[in-house]
Amino acid sequence: MKKILTLLSLFIVFAIQFACSSSDSSDAPVVVDPPVVVDDFIRAADISFLPEIESTGTILYNNGKAEDMLTTLKNAGCNTIRIRLWKNPTSGHSTFAEVKTLAARVKAAGLKVWLTVHYSDTWADPAAQTTPDEWKNLSFTDLKTAVATYTSTIITEINPDIIQIGNEINSGLLWPQGNLINQEAQCIALLSTASATIRSKAPKTKIMIHYAGVNASDTDWFFTKIKSVDYDYIGLSYYPIWHGKDLTVVKTTIDALGSKFSKKVIIAETAYPFTLDYNDWTNNIVGSDTQLVSGYSATPEGQKSYMLAIKSLLKSSKSGIGFSYWGGEWIAFKGNQAKDGSTFENQAFYDFTNKSLPVLAVFNLN
Repeated sequence: MKKILTLLSLFIVFAIQFACSSSDSSDAPVVVDPPVVVDDFIRAADISFLPEIESTGTILYNNGKAEDMLTTLKNAGCNTIRIRLWKNPTSGHSTFAEVKTLAARVKAAGLKVWLTVHYSDTWADPAAQTTPDEWKNLSFTDLKTAVATYTSTIITEINPDIIQIGNEINSGLLWPQGNLINQEAQCIALLSTASATIRSKAPKTKIMIHYAGVNASDTDWFFTKIKSVDYDYIGLSYYPIWHGKDLTVVKTTIDALGSKFSKKVIIAETAYPFTLDYNDWTNNIVGSDTQLVSGYSATPEGQKSYMLAIKSLLKSSKSGIGFSYWGGEWIAFKGNQAKDGSTFENQAFYDFTNKSLPVLAVFNLN
């Protein structure tokens, strides 16, 4: 009996010590860490317009019935949702609050969250990387602090599986201070600050650096410039209208980048038309046969075949890790008379009656 009491006493002492040590560490930094992205192949869709579209009461259909787009994508085999995030947009969309809500829906649906953080109040791309108004008068030291604080909040409150540091940052981000051409050291410092913040808060979250284009010499130049930055995935935008119509070039560039920089490569944005017609009075980006890839017509089957070819070339590469379709949700939801509607409704996942198209087959596991 004495032995039992002694053992019981020791157990109580250890329990008290453990509780005290746990209490003493309450001020330690909180690490927010989602599960490792373990899918062999990322099959993603960017659906950033979806909250705005849903707010108008627009109904989307799949297999003859109304269906939540997330349900449609999940059942089709999509495993990741890409969402853009703007700092303080005047439009009221792609805000932190809207993105946080959508990300929660995505997680509840059993899908992974991929955030593309523009570090801007509006579209960031090769032609514009405008510093948020809130930050435009900051010194460089204070700008780095702002980037770290903002990135920390994103990780803590939204907790994405994949995070893009900037969007299509061919010449850097947060211009003029983060311009890669004119302020190379500062650009690298900003990227490294964001990366270090992510690693400290969520070590398993995958970090992506995103470049628009597949030209071999241009991509080599860019990723050589940023080689000191800590990241996991190379993201590339590939649109035939802007980046060439030869799919073999895409494959060659993916192979070269993956081999030289020891990174996995993903087509972070691509799309293709199912028609050259339009469904509103807003000019579409693609509207001519001359803008198409040879062998892939602007038809529902042509759209599907193009995406299957993209998936195939990625899967045949040792470095290919997946793709994301851009604008699949961007139907002409403002009405067929809108002059400020969609430039992409003929490249969406839905036809002009909002019925899903065969292209969704690209998300299956095969």
